[in-house]
Amino acid sequence: MKPIISTSELVSESAGPTPPVLLDVRWSLGGPPGRPEYEIGHLSGAVYVDLDAELAGPPGKGGRHPLPDPDVFGAAMRRAGVSAGTPVVVYDGGLGWAAARAWWLLRWAGHPNVRVLDGGLAAWTGELSRDTPEPEPGDFVPRPGAAGLLDADGAAALARAGLLLDARAAERYRGDVEPIDRVGGHIPGAVSAPTTENVGPDGRFLPVDVLTARFGALGAAEAPEVAVYCGSGVSGAHEVLALAVAGIPAALYAGSWSEWSSDPARPVATGPDPQ
Repeated sequence: MKPIISTSELVSESAGPTPPVLLDVRWSLGGPPGRPEYEIGHLSGAVYVDLDAELAGPPGKGGRHPLPDPDVFGAAMRRAGVSAGTPVVVYDGGLGWAAARAWWLLRWAGHPNVRVLDGGLAAWTGELSRDTPEPEPGDFVPRPGAAGLLDADGAAALARAGLLLDARAAERYRGDVEPIDRVGGHIPGAVSAPTTENVGPDGRFLPVDVLTARFGALGAAEAPEVAVYCGSGVSGAHEVLALAVAGIPAALYAGSWSEWSSDPARPVATGPDPQ
């Protein structure tokens, strides 16, 4: 099953016998919050899910967006009507990062059928709703561990033995600027691969052959394992999704640079080269 779905495919499936549960996870780094945008208009039947409160735990030693408590995440998914046997489609405003975070979490928690709306709400040309749905509660219970997850030590080891991709902007990778975290730079051995280069101007993912060529040129074809990190585990999930579109399995270092750079004892590399 493809990890993404087009707007036309969503229209067709929504009219079928088993319409997908729709999750609206609009979010942007630093705000504004996505809930007011949701209330202005959303896909009919979509339930709003808060990334900061329900798709992440409180900021701390685990980074700015550590993984949520499975019980909190599970309760949010059941409230939205998610069951183990129902398909789920996630969307955001169009950037794709927040939707990818929800997609990755559901996969990690063991849901077998979740996809991201390619291009997000920006790609939707149909009508929007202002009604707040009240779906029947779902039965989904998270069983963490179904998708690859790394901690800081695992990311450091994979940077030496496999391919660790840095999904942030190249200037943050190099350490030219660091607008958020304690220090700029990257994990030694990581390869710069901004996830913004995985999509076109319309926010939709590039064709499979283009993504395959891109990741192949970065070393994914010969690497025994591939993993991704970013600033706090959000845009990194988007690159894991892009890799999945290309048919390449990859793990996520969820704590990412916000966790790594918070410990002065961890090494930091700067400049354009991995080391």
